[in-house]
Amino acid sequence: MTGRRSGRPLVPAYLATGGVARPSRNSLERLSVLTGVGAPWPAGLPAAQHALLRTLDGGSLTVVESAALLELPVSAVRVLAAALVDQGLVGARPPVPPAAQPDPDLLKRVADGLRALKR
Repeated sequence: MTGRRSGRPLVPAYLATGGVARPSRNSLERLSVLTGVGAPWPAGLPAAQHALLRTLDGGSLTVVESAALLELPVSAVRVLAAALVDQGLVGARPPVPPAAQPDPDLLKRVADGLRALKR
């Protein structure tokens, strides 16, 4: 889809989801991690779902990253991802809680130590 001069796509985002406005599961958040499971893709898959599967092929992305790459709103990607999770074509896990993330000061000290070794 090529966009107009304003950069907006010619087709509204809700058409990419087949007119579905809400995801089938509420567990998908903006930072949920999506992973393609490597299952064969069924024939007749909608183009937007196929594009999301291609984006996830061989790796993992958050919902927000996927939306940016597909140039779709996050809400539309949540609908697409939920449909693919329901079909068993995509795995989804919740985002890492802030308490489980590494300490930024520790990461900075490790990076500084590695830079010092490089010299």
